Amino acid sequence: MDTNPVSLLGSAGLWVLWILTLIAFGVFAWRIYQLVGLLRKGRYEDRFDNLPQRAVHFLKHVLIQPRIFNERSIGLPHFLIFWGFVIYATCFNWALVRGLFPLLPVPYPDEVPIVGLFLELFSVLVLVSLAVALVRRLFFAPPHLHLSVDANLILALIGILMLSTVYGSAFRVVTEGGEFNAWAPFGSLLAKAFSEATPQTAHTMIAAAWWVHIITVLFFLVYLPYSKHLHLLASPFNVFFSNAATRPVGSLNIVGAKEDMTAGASKWEELTWKQMLAGFSCAECGRCDRSCPAATSGSALEPQQIVQKIKQHFVSVGLKPPNGTPKLIGDVIPAADLWTCTTCMACMNCCAVWNEQVPIIVTLRRHLVSQGEVDRTVQDMLGSLQRYGNSFAKSDRMRAKWVQTAGLKIKDARKEPVEYLWFVGDYASYDPRCVDITAKTAKVFAQAGLDFGLLYEAERNAGNDVRRIGEEGLFEMLKEKNQQAFAKAQFKQIVTTDPHTYNTLKNEYSWNGNGVAVKHYTEVLDEQIQAGKLPLKKKLTGRVTYHDPCYLGRYNGVYDAPRRILQALGAEVVEMPRHRDKSYCCGAGGGRIWMEDAEKVKERPSESRIREAVALENVPTFVVACPKDIAMFRDAIKTTGNEGKIVVKDIAELIAEAMEG
Repeated sequence: MDTNPVSLLGSAGLWVLWILTLIAFGVFAWRIYQLVGLLRKGRYEDRFDNLPQRAVHFLKHVLIQPRIFNERSIGLPHFLIFWGFVIYATCFNWALVRGLFPLLPVPYPDEVPIVGLFLELFSVLVLVSLAVALVRRLFFAPPHLHLSVDANLILALIGILMLSTVYGSAFRVVTEGGEFNAWAPFGSLLAKAFSEATPQTAHTMIAAAWWVHIITVLFFLVYLPYSKHLHLLASPFNVFFSNAATRPVGSLNIVGAKEDMTAGASKWEELTWKQMLAGFSCAECGRCDRSCPAATSGSALEPQQIVQKIKQHFVSVGLKPPNGTPKLIGDVIPAADLWTCTTCMACMNCCAVWNEQVPIIVTLRRHLVSQGEVDRTVQDMLGSLQRYGNSFAKSDRMRAKWVQTAGLKIKDARKEPVEYLWFVGDYASYDPRCVDITAKTAKVFAQAGLDFGLLYEAERNAGNDVRRIGEEGLFEMLKEKNQQAFAKAQFKQIVTTDPHTYNTLKNEYSWNGNGVAVKHYTEVLDEQIQAGKLPLKKKLTGRVTYHDPCYLGRYNGVYDAPRRILQALGAEVVEMPRHRDKSYCCGAGGGRIWMEDAEKVKERPSESRIREAVALENVPTFVVACPKDIAMFRDAIKTTGNEGKIVVKDIAELIAEAMEG
């Protein structure tokens, strides 16, 4: 009896297999050629540096995929479905080559007992995962999950693959029995339903299952590059070429910024190939939308849709140019959506395929800025920064006026050497809500014995938010001014008040290999406490909750230092539901602190965060480590009517209380 499954179709079987294979691979190759051609039309960006580091990042986040387990309900099923795809792709190629070349002296995959067992077990696991996914989609679909024919078709195809494997195993038990039963536990159970089948019928069904498997995979191959599941092919490359593999995530990579500080991107061809690859890699899972403070506040911004709309635009325009090409900004993506982004990086932090939504938004913003299409308040602020070097339109000689409140003689780092150069920042220097805290911080530094000094009037805004608004030229101007001031000062380390400033000084300024360490003040004070250099006279009692600033936490991974300080002070730290890398943005970043809220906003991010803190049991103190947080959250307490229920305090204020005794 001929047991070759290809022979099910008689002598024409081999010809049919070859024709189907050539057609499927030909259509697949042509589509991939088209899509790669589109990517090649994008702006070039060098993502081929540090290949060993990229390889390590790839192995971790493609093979293990730790990010998908952040959502436990679907993490494991998705992981199993992914590996089912990988394993079946491998075995499919094996089976296909064996079928195309019948004289090869190798068995089919399912004829090797250990391989057959592995395929069967994995098939059952994937079927269970598919059932979980199907039930979730049909009966417990979250709002972000859009039911589509595309997604359901892919699930159906995967299900057919798994079932054909298990049925093939069952009929092999019928024909072979004996020792094969031990290698096919589920096949043996299913075989009982077909125990009366003749050997001829069983062999026919094995061959039929093989053909179903092959045809399904070939159809999948043709359909894949036209569907959203193209991410199965594109996302591994997206992960490999992500910036996070080789550089700090807080470093905003803008291709061509120094050559052209204004243009940004107004057409899809002006985006980089990596930014375009994001569209092919997006799994449309909606995680970024669920974590986005702008989206959850009711604004029209959806990070997923930014990526998807760009992809749909350049695929349709690039492959079939229509009459009257729609504008990328305006027709495809409303400009107003771009301005609601707080650059908090929550979307990038949760993305399982490592898309980089924030740099895309900033690139598009740069074009709007170059055209003057920004709010009047933002224009005024940019003018203040250009003229005064700060966002408050105050004289630079007023920058260190708070020193008088502190009652200290603080060194001028330009005139005498210091260990720490304190880069105070705009809000800590000028905002009436913050200057008292700045004075207390200075006293804490002094009592800790820190050798520190200031730049006084030579300090300028560091430019972190200016850059993320899209004003690259102004950022470079501010950066140059600050670097000139640094060159005149003598110091070993920089300590910052504002996490936004901390991020850009640490990750976006050039220190020319001088080994200058940039630290946030919580890191420095934590070091002093651990070394026993901070004289704490009393323990603080009570429960507090701590808000992780986006630019301190998600951008730079500083989570433990502030918490160690609070514990050393004696406070009981009660975590909010969204904390550490899941922390919810205050709404100030990306220049939003200088912009008016959109009319559709149902609740500001800062207000949502205060409600989250108030909901905690018996937690009267909301602790922050950012001057902008002081401004945002103290206002939010008033607008939410929670005055008297909770107070916002900077961590430096609590340290000062503990030191006063």
